[in-house]
Amino acid sequence: MSTPASNLIEQPWIPVAWLDGKSGPSHVGLRSLFLQAREIRTLLIPEAPAHSAMLRLLYALTARITALDEAGPGSWGDRREEILEQGLPEQSIELPDGRKAGIAGYFDQWTHRFDLFDRDRPWLQDPRLSDQCDRNRTAGVHKLVMSRSAGNNHSWFGHWSHDQLVLPNLSQAALSLLTWHYWGSPGGLSRRAVGQVSHHYAKASPLRAALSYHPECDNLFLTLLAGLTPPDGDVSRMSDLCPWERDDLPDPLQPMPEPQGPCSRLTACSQHALLLVPDEDGQHTADAYITWAYNAERIRPEDDYLIWDIDKEGKSSPRPARASRSLWRDIDALLLKQLDDSSPIQPRVMDHAFDVSEYLRVRALGFEQDSSQAANHQYVDSTTPVLLTRVEEDVANTDLPVRQLRELGELFGGRLEQATKEAWLKYTADKKNDPGAWLDAVTARYWPSAEDEFWSRFRQLNRLDGLEGSGFDFDATCRAFGRHALDAYETVTDSVTRTPRGAKAVARAKAILLAALKDPHKAMEQPQTRRAAKKS
Repeated sequence: MSTPASNLIEQPWIPVAWLDGKSGPSHVGLRSLFLQAREIRTLLIPEAPAHSAMLRLLYALTARITALDEAGPGSWGDRREEILEQGLPEQSIELPDGRKAGIAGYFDQWTHRFDLFDRDRPWLQDPRLSDQCDRNRTAGVHKLVMSRSAGNNHSWFGHWSHDQLVLPNLSQAALSLLTWHYWGSPGGLSRRAVGQVSHHYAKASPLRAALSYHPECDNLFLTLLAGLTPPDGDVSRMSDLCPWERDDLPDPLQPMPEPQGPCSRLTACSQHALLLVPDEDGQHTADAYITWAYNAERIRPEDDYLIWDIDKEGKSSPRPARASRSLWRDIDALLLKQLDDSSPIQPRVMDHAFDVSEYLRVRALGFEQDSSQAANHQYVDSTTPVLLTRVEEDVANTDLPVRQLRELGELFGGRLEQATKEAWLKYTADKKNDPGAWLDAVTARYWPSAEDEFWSRFRQLNRLDGLEGSGFDFDATCRAFGRHALDAYETVTDSVTRTPRGAKAVARAKAILLAALKDPHKAMEQPQTRRAAKKS
């Protein structure tokens, strides 16, 4: 029997980069990806939210294929260690509960649920939408692909015309589908009528506006194993279901089913229902329905790949994605366990990633968005150098230098912003005059140089001795970050210092930076404003 052109297990649709000395096609299907995971360096998905969504999908599939989707039998860590040594099982493995593991076993069992355009159960879609939504008011392919402008919005990455549609191919359509499920917008979409309920308002997707952190190793096989987190002891693969493993489609009038374990948390928490309409050749998407999935209050599940910030009331919210924020500013929250109730909560995946590799990178993937509206701003994609080791467990006293390194960089970044605003307002004598041009200029100068300073001093930390021998020099670090801030400040404000008024304004505001240099401990004790994501 021939394989449908839209089957995601066999057809190539995932862009990948191969290791040096290895070669292969630019796109692979799911089966080839797992069979050749040791030879693939990384996914080559340019859109950060689609990349993060794809990793979550692959984590769930890795857990199923390796049978690491349950805590037992035996030690979960020991079983992952065996997979690490022996590789992903290629042959079918019969499990006691009637399910199958192994690449062949799992994909052969569920191949009929991985067809993007299947008439009865299209992958991650709801076939009922063609009857429950107005067929004359569909979303269209420009709405489906978030990098395109739709409606009256401005162009983003390119110009797209409704008169000359460029239809998404299999890869573009599948990645766009994933992006909507994880990062989709709240608000008005296609009207959906179910029973007596008819409206067009959807809730925000679970990862909307958040920044997601993923361990990254030298090849995809290690990366996927490092991204797994152990299930709780009571998790069962018979109840912890991915959407394509359910016998029936969910009831849109009931609340979203509570996730029962890591696989359902990774794949089954979408607040959007979609249906792709194929064109005549069955290889492109000609149209799409996008609407609400559940007519009930939104559930925001736990996520093992987010940093959770704590506000003054003790409520937690994911750290938001901001394109202007460098990854090193999150480094202590990534590596160090929570020191007190107000400190950020480390992504749970970091508890177990170093068991796969002592030396790994952390990739931050996100989408700067408005969490409560449909506005999208910018992708966020950055990676740390390969130098992160198990900081806290092996060397308990390394946490303070790492934390103070980050805090000193943040301190002078904040003081620089404050001094620049103050100088601008004193010079212009107009509170309504926006200092944005000066702020952009000092930001562009300070943060890249501060990042270089951070990583340079981070590499010099001695992880073999105690606090006294850590190699961290607080005063020298303070002077270094202060020098970067002063350089940025003096360069940007120099143009107005040739007038008495300008020179006076710049000199007075400069005292804000000098005060932090003189007594950094006192400056660090001052409360900082914590920025949390808006509720949606």
